[in-house]
Amino acid sequence: MKNLFKVLATGVFLTAAVALSACGAGPQPAAPTVAPSTGDQCTEMTKVRLQLQWVTQSQFAGYYAARDKGFYEAQCLDVEIKEGAVEIVPQQVVAAGDAEFGIAWVPKMLASREQGADLVNIAQVFQRSGTLQVGWADSGIAGPETWGGKRIGTWGFGNEWEVFAGLRKAGIDPADAAQVTVVQQPFDMSLLLNREIDMAQAMTYNEYAQLLEAVNPDTGELYKPEDFTVVNYNDIGTAMLQDHVFARADYLKDNEDVAVRFLKASFQGWMFCRDSFDECVDIVLQNGPTLGESHMRWQLNEINALVWPSPEGIGMMNKASWDQTVQISVDFGVLKAAPAEGAYRTDLATKALEGLTEDTKGANFQKITVELKKGGE
Repeated sequence: MKNLFKVLATGVFLTAAVALSACGAGPQPAAPTVAPSTGDQCTEMTKVRLQLQWVTQSQFAGYYAARDKGFYEAQCLDVEIKEGAVEIVPQQVVAAGDAEFGIAWVPKMLASREQGADLVNIAQVFQRSGTLQVGWADSGIAGPETWGGKRIGTWGFGNEWEVFAGLRKAGIDPADAAQVTVVQQPFDMSLLLNREIDMAQAMTYNEYAQLLEAVNPDTGELYKPEDFTVVNYNDIGTAMLQDHVFARADYLKDNEDVAVRFLKASFQGWMFCRDSFDECVDIVLQNGPTLGESHMRWQLNEINALVWPSPEGIGMMNKASWDQTVQISVDFGVLKAAPAEGAYRTDLATKALEGLTEDTKGANFQKITVELKKGGE
């Protein structure tokens, strides 16, 4: 259950050769833009493609639900959902015209944009970061202020910025080996389980669950949350924005209506996954994930918690979170400078929210209890 989307999402670090192999033969002619039908059926469907960061899993449940429940079809859209892979970078795929929309972490899209990709954030679906740092409860290690002289794991590939910002905020220079040992960890929790590192990087919806799906050899039972110390970067003020929908600025010039319809149906998909949890998990499983059912249930529960509540409505940008993401990106050399105005826009998401009768904010959202099974089965 290795979560490799972090590698493939970092387009700025891949070579041109990989970019060419990932993006195929180049731009294809855009399908004709048509307004939604006012009748029961659409007279013509607009074909669009959505490039994911990784394979089918609950991280992208809202988009699969929007397709399978007919929300895209109701907006006269024929949506192809393209799975990710190690060699596929969503920013490159969209920039090359091989998909109209993509999903990526904000700093990675901004890095691609700074390098010349004509990309714009049109909907900030995840309102908060899902990144954690996890250690053993019996180690006595807690927040970053206790990480001096310790072995701190990170995946790298652009995922270390929240970790490094947390260290710097605590007065520890991550570049100084005399102050802290930064360890390149694999995309699993093996180093922590083997006590080869003191704190491991994890996502709320994936690697943390892997710990709780593992068997404690001392008890013969699965590990429990109380066995671990968990640091959430949202709590220490160095979190960065993650999954959002982006598109090419030049595509949007002539296809704003298509983008609004795509967002409206996608938002409905995410609201469905919040309100119809079991059916949404079934949709993900039916679309062929490589992970087990209990892991998919855990993942959707945690993903919902990254989306909801959305105080201004799903897809709307929180300016303070954007500014924090940009500042950390500049401080750590992800970006040479803050992006110019136009790197994100909220007008399309605002239009998409108009007319939706469902609860678009989820102010009363509460996670459910999910029981993990060995290996996530």
